Amino acid sequence: MSAEALRERRAAIGEFRRTEVLVPVVDGALLSAETGGIRWLFAFTERAALERFAEARGENVPDWVPVYGARLLDQVIPSVDGPVGIAVDAGSPTGLVLPPVTGIVPDAVALDSAGAGA
Repeated sequence: MSAEALRERRAAIGEFRRTEVLVPVVDGALLSAETGGIRWLFAFTERAALERFAEARGENVPDWVPVYGARLLDQVIPSVDGPVGIAVDAGSPTGLVLPPVTGIVPDAVALDSAGAGA
């Protein structure tokens, strides 16, 4: 990864951490999907993006919770069993994927960390 790409990635992660996002709730649980052995939580930067996503999936999303990205990364992800990443604005051209790796999630739950699963 080039130095410029690394700076851009760090800036995007920092912006996500400071942003209040909407996390869809279905049947009392945060909406997520599993693929490739990773659970992906969905988070949206605006209600319209969440509604477009739900409509495209034919999903009924009756509720959502506002939460800062930092809380999702630092508190929610470590509380879920197995590797967890975040799909921000899924289905949108401006979507962002935050995989469970060091520099994004806590080292103790990062897939590429010696402390993973500790």
